[in-house]
Amino acid sequence: MEHETLSRFACFSDQSKGRLRPEEPCEIRPGFQRDRDRIIHSKPFRRLKHKTQVFLAPAGDHYRTRLTHTIEVNQISRTIAGALFLNESLTEAIALGHDLGHTPFGHAGEYALNQVCPEGFRHWEQSLRVVDLLAQEGQGLNLTYEVRDGILRHSKGKESPFIGKGEEFPETLEGKIVRVADIIAYANHDLEDALRAKIISYDEIPKECLKVLGETHSQRINTMVSDLIYHTQELKSPELFMSQKVAKATENLRDWLFEKVYENGLIRAEFNKAVKLVLELYQYLVKHPDHFLEIADKPGLRFSIEQEACDFIAGMSDRYALRIYQGIFLPNPWD
Repeated sequence: MEHETLSRFACFSDQSKGRLRPEEPCEIRPGFQRDRDRIIHSKPFRRLKHKTQVFLAPAGDHYRTRLTHTIEVNQISRTIAGALFLNESLTEAIALGHDLGHTPFGHAGEYALNQVCPEGFRHWEQSLRVVDLLAQEGQGLNLTYEVRDGILRHSKGKESPFIGKGEEFPETLEGKIVRVADIIAYANHDLEDALRAKIISYDEIPKECLKVLGETHSQRINTMVSDLIYHTQELKSPELFMSQKVAKATENLRDWLFEKVYENGLIRAEFNKAVKLVLELYQYLVKHPDHFLEIADKPGLRFSIEQEACDFIAGMSDRYALRIYQGIFLPNPWD
């Protein structure tokens, strides 16, 4: 059915490069659909609901978390993949798995762990580590090569282009879609959350961005997604394309968000608190391996204590990290 209905540029399930460990195919679900299902049923996926997107441990019901961000990335990705007749199951599996390695407290946790982890810490690499080595009680999810490739290369930080080609981009068009959809999603929903939090006002948003992309949240997403679909279709190429005008406005909006929101003084103050918390947790766990094993409910160390501490902290939700920190460092009322 895929060969009959999808574009010749799509990644077909029966042409996958395979899994880390060979296994019998399912009689009902193609490989990429199985990957999607495994991610959805995993514990790391469920923990995303209590991980920070931008605002740390938000009390308000309507601020995005890492899970709602993932769902929005998935929705945008599937819209693009469907319109371009690409493999929606592959696209969805990458989208749902792309942030499994994100730390508690968002990029504050990532920044802290990058200072102390033996090999550094980058959330896209940790996401791959989660699906390969840590999920399913240490067995990993044994995903296909194409899903793993899309997860690993979905992001390379602030300075990396979000559209184009090169070694930093996924091998499949489906993976490249998720990379673009990730930025489309957070550039819009982080803007909306910042307005709700009164970190910025609507009048501060660059007028040239609003003029090109639209005045409202839905208009901006529609502009970005439609522009990408139409320009990719017109060129009939195995690459994604946006018009120069929309791509530039999207990049300018992202740069403005970094300056006015992500590096805002109020958010930075909470960011610094989260960094301190994560670093102190790490230092304690490394110095007290026996207590670490007790807290983590582990029979022994599989990797070095430093790597184990990084993995354990990276997997925490915001509220769990706060609870563990309180139990270690703050006095509790005597019962």
